[in-house]
Amino acid sequence: MAFNMPLSSHASRAMSMRRRTDHRIIALIDDDRNILASLSLTLENEGYGVKMWHDGQTALHALLKEPVDLVVLDIKMPSMDGITCLRELRRHSSVPVIFLTSKDGEESEIEGLEQGADDYIRKPFSQSLLLKRIEALLRRSLLHQQETRKEAQKKATPLHIDTERHLCTWKGLHVALTVTEFLIVQTLARTPNAVISRDQLLDAAYGYASYVEGRLIDHHIKRIRKKFRDKDPQFNAIDTLYGLGYRYKDHKA
Repeated sequence: MAFNMPLSSHASRAMSMRRRTDHRIIALIDDDRNILASLSLTLENEGYGVKMWHDGQTALHALLKEPVDLVVLDIKMPSMDGITCLRELRRHSSVPVIFLTSKDGEESEIEGLEQGADDYIRKPFSQSLLLKRIEALLRRSLLHQQETRKEAQKKATPLHIDTERHLCTWKGLHVALTVTEFLIVQTLARTPNAVISRDQLLDAAYGYASYVEGRLIDHHIKRIRKKFRDKDPQFNAIDTLYGLGYRYKDHKA
């Protein structure tokens, strides 16, 4: 007969942390098996997945086949030292790396940073400190990945709008828009593939207190299309939906 035992506070915390860390994998590379055992237990209790190696050569081959989210790397190891391992890893990967160094390893620390290490901690070290460094580095890495994705998305679309300088380009070509035209294009592009009514475009271009005739938007759209087609005769990114309004189609370059 199976019994449902209540979770201890430690186990509950571990489960919560596992959800929080979202199965991120930490690689531990150190020839000291006691450090590997102790640190892996700590990381697993914090919700991380852990992979361990006690020499750089084996670790490098494995990491090139199965990437991880962060590497904790000792410098002084047999077969392949941490500096060499990092140098080879950086030829293929930008994974965050924290070096573990000895107290007299200042030159190694400098060399490690020059080879692409993101941080280092000196032995003997506090596991609490290492956990904080790991969390901080993973946050930085996530932010960098998000910014990289945003930049890639910007490059993937032909329309670029610079709100600070009020500049608009289409496929790299500057499109000279009036302030009103710019506000209309900006409003359409802010929600790609969504239908924007004439009233919404009027509000964006003239303000809520305006009493401008709604059909004026149609004339603005006509001029906007002409300006874009002067740059690209195949331009068809602004649709008219009769009785509803207009829509900007999110084309990819």
